[in-house]
Amino acid sequence: MRDLLLATANRGKQREFGRLLAGIPGRLVFPQDVGIELDVPEPYPTYAGNAAAKAEAYCLASGRLTLADDSGIEVEALDWGPGVVTARFGGDDVQDRAALLLEAVGDNPRRAARMVCVLALATPGAGPGGSPRIEIVHGEMNGELARQARGEGGFGYDPVFLQADGRTNAELPADEKDAVSHRGRAVAAAMPRLRELLQAPA
Repeated sequence: MRDLLLATANRGKQREFGRLLAGIPGRLVFPQDVGIELDVPEPYPTYAGNAAAKAEAYCLASGRLTLADDSGIEVEALDWGPGVVTARFGGDDVQDRAALLLEAVGDNPRRAARMVCVLALATPGAGPGGSPRIEIVHGEMNGELARQARGEGGFGYDPVFLQADGRTNAELPADEKDAVSHRGRAVAAAMPRLRELLQAPA
């Protein structure tokens, strides 16, 4: 059974991807399981660039098939920001970025929003010169920015992202959220390739 390393130490992402990847024909492992602790810079202006950087770094450090993501929320009122800087929105010392986002948008009626996930899959030794081969997959979820945070589930911006039925992501049961989320859609798109790679001879 081959391993798939998820290139994140974020426990919320680990829980969510743990559910989404439960059906893979391999063993999902996290950095703490294999003794890896990396701080990979994310300087690129695109989700794909940042996801690829993380996937490559963890793949090289572990020698394992590696999956990394870069995700963000984009709001019409902020000219479709914060986007790729979502995880750093407001600076390093912000405790509640979702609350800060609501404050930044205020009463602006342009509340259309989307969540974007880009996955990078790194296969060790399969690229030019024995470098990892990087493959990219996208997922997106459309909705609106709520007027106030609601719900106890999920993490990050889930309490302020509204579905068409008026519930926030944080009010959805986990299985419902996984079926419609940006990460759920990206994983669904990546799953055929993941199965192919995990079932290939090591």
